[in-house]
Amino acid sequence: MSHQARILVVDDEKVALNNLVYILKKENYEVTGTQSGPRALSLLEEQEFDLILTDLKMEKVDGMQILTRSQELHPETEVIMITGYATLDSAISAMKAGAYHYIAKPFKLDEVRKVVMEALEKKELKKENIKLKVQLEQFEEKPQIITTNPLMKKILAMVKQVAATNTNIVISGESGTGKELFANLIHRNSSRKDGPMLSLNCGAFTEELLANELFGHEKGAFTGAETEKKGLVEMADTGTLFLDEIAEMPLPMQVKLLRVIQEKELIRLGGVKPLKVDVRFVCATNRDLQKEVKLGHFRQDLYFRINVISIEIPPLSARKDDIPILAFYFLRKYSRLMGKDVSEISEEAFEILSHYDFPGNVRELENIIERGVALTRGKTIEKVHLPDDLRGAALQTFRKKEGKYPSLEEMEKSYIQWVLKEVGENKTEAAKYLGIDRVSLWRKLKKLGLDEG
Repeated sequence: MSHQARILVVDDEKVALNNLVYILKKENYEVTGTQSGPRALSLLEEQEFDLILTDLKMEKVDGMQILTRSQELHPETEVIMITGYATLDSAISAMKAGAYHYIAKPFKLDEVRKVVMEALEKKELKKENIKLKVQLEQFEEKPQIITTNPLMKKILAMVKQVAATNTNIVISGESGTGKELFANLIHRNSSRKDGPMLSLNCGAFTEELLANELFGHEKGAFTGAETEKKGLVEMADTGTLFLDEIAEMPLPMQVKLLRVIQEKELIRLGGVKPLKVDVRFVCATNRDLQKEVKLGHFRQDLYFRINVISIEIPPLSARKDDIPILAFYFLRKYSRLMGKDVSEISEEAFEILSHYDFPGNVRELENIIERGVALTRGKTIEKVHLPDDLRGAALQTFRKKEGKYPSLEEMEKSYIQWVLKEVGENKTEAAKYLGIDRVSLWRKLKKLGLDEG
């Protein structure tokens, strides 16, 4: 540890108290001992300890009261219960209430040293995590959703509202729209925010590996299983589990997941004992789950279990007013990360970005800006720093708009307009690049309503 650990020992049996104080002082800890429960409460009011070892059964003030008061005053302090074998059930209840562990009388010296060391390591880890969170927030790298779009603002308001509930949620949207960011936002705004937030891509594993990742296994469950392993569902207890690409999950695994959600318990591979779990499931997909149900690719009962609340994230092409703020957010981010002073996007480059449909959505925009920051030698991302396919092709993608595909005439009109703009409205040059003569171009312009006479 970064400092000499401070430990409070509370036991109304003088011999037991002296033994523990002696053992801990030999380990070079700063130890305070008392036989009085009320005195222990006074000490907690006056100062903070890294660790408390307290007898469970004492008169006037018992170990549970000391545990409760410690959690109120110093929630980062770990508490170890001291108990006789006759009160082991009570010690286990104390652990459920927040105690780190228990030590049974008569003490085994090695056990005392081991449990105390592990408890202090956990305390130190908590401190480091808190420090890291503060640093991350100051660095502004905490996952966040940047938007000025009215529709996105409505979605964010709804997300924060439903986050406070414990209902399961399905987030749908194209790849790259930020579904995992929304899942993190839900977790951070929920009552589970102090619990774990874990993620799994269901499309990245075979059925057997997926079962192992989700549910874990017991020692000896299969060849090579030399130790037990907790699955992500078990590890996410009291927190949130984000299942990305849920539509990729094989049907047999869907049955197993449904049981976990319904029964709130799981059985590890090779195990027989059910383990209770309290997990909120947030799932994501870029497919139409209702369509997948009709096709028989996704179980209807699981669909209803996970889709209590549905959130659909619009593609970037449907909220182009977000392109500027996102582009400059990524510009600042990668300029800082690369240690460069890049602060501008040229008007020409920005014009290209503004008219591009971004089939890869926000993730594609981020990659483009990261590339631009890496390539520029000055303070500005220029057109030349953009990918070739953005600079040298008609900036259109075949995407539905308002539920309809663009017609050939609309695509032809858009392409001719783009070529004319690229050649400075020189119709002779435009005709040459289009592979037609000037008269044919004139006829097309007239037909498409682009002829200015």
